[in-house]
Amino acid sequence: MSSSSPVLTLEGVAKEYVQGSESVQALEPTSLALAAGELVGILGPSGSGKSTLLTIMGGLRTPTQGAVLIHGAPFSELEEKERARVRHARLGFVLQAAGLVPFLRLRDQFVLHDRVARSRARRAHRDQLVDELGLGGRLEAYPEQMSGGERQRAAIAVALYHDPDIILADEPTAALDSSRARTVAELLAAQTHEWGKATVMVTHDERLLDVCDRVLVMSDGVLTETTHAEVVRSGPVPPGTGQD
Repeated sequence: MSSSSPVLTLEGVAKEYVQGSESVQALEPTSLALAAGELVGILGPSGSGKSTLLTIMGGLRTPTQGAVLIHGAPFSELEEKERARVRHARLGFVLQAAGLVPFLRLRDQFVLHDRVARSRARRAHRDQLVDELGLGGRLEAYPEQMSGGERQRAAIAVALYHDPDIILADEPTAALDSSRARTVAELLAAQTHEWGKATVMVTHDERLLDVCDRVLVMSDGVLTETTHAEVVRSGPVPPGTGQD
């Protein structure tokens, strides 16, 4: 793990939603710093607030209070257009449903990204990624022609294609069996360490936490640092009552 300054910093970030005459505190004030080459696992049940936290990290939601910084520069306080520009350049997302365009071959998923970013194709970089992720022979395949594990590996390749500083993975293994889930988690860890990314993996599966460099638990909007060993000793995290 790198000892350099944080890539992503949360400074007292909190999120409150108003529902009718009531307010719901989805995320209590939270501070966190992520370094390059670090995979942080966030464990928590549905409704605990972990998805809210991840979307704030990614600039998809703005916090009610506090600030998100990328490389020490303001991110959450930017206007939406500028935040979207930084998000596209600096962040990569890996989603539970893979996030691939269903009617595009894997090759064309990368072409689409080039067109959106108005950047030149990086075929050598693309080929290196797909080879490292075991997808070298699948560039002509549509998502429906891939296995669940292949789709998630393809999503990781597309997320890494533009060389983002930060990878945000939201339940990336939820739709996979235990063996494939393990493979995807280990791939995320390997890519994080080899490519020097700051990666957050939100999960409900404590069996995957041993691949993480740090482990955090989210419960009712409160984020607490722990260890994989402590999670194993304490057993499953109790159901939360917050809002994801």
